[in-house]
Amino acid sequence: MKIKTLNVKSRTENLSLIRDFINSSATEINIPEDIVENIILAVDEACTNIIKHAYKYSPDGDILIKVKPSSTKFVVSIIDNGISFEPDTVPEPDLQKYYRQRRVGGLGIYLMKTLMDEVKYISKPGKYNEVLLSKNIKVAKKNAG
Repeated sequence: MKIKTLNVKSRTENLSLIRDFINSSATEINIPEDIVENIILAVDEACTNIIKHAYKYSPDGDILIKVKPSSTKFVVSIIDNGISFEPDTVPEPDLQKYYRQRRVGGLGIYLMKTLMDEVKYISKPGKYNEVLLSKNIKVAKKNAG
């Protein structure tokens, strides 16, 4: 299973390209549809955060997405050169309070951690930021014949 890459500019209209890229990469190796949808949602959240926070909506930032499938894990690496971020500084949300206040947005990291098995954030300030989203999978072998 080879690594696939997609490089896009930090524009919200590119989110659909990213979703299609993740969808085709995951369905190609027979990951069940419900899991594919979770991966797409987590990647979408990560990329939206990059556009909003790392690039402050500047449309010319680069977002590099790498899909690294194996027989046990589906790993998505998302790299940007925007402003660094410390995910540990974001508190766990109080979902009931959040709902009562009818807030919108702000659940990206919580969603990513809920949807994926592992979320890692690597930051080299002034160089790059990388979000690693991993989903444990069992790739179904295609029947020969």
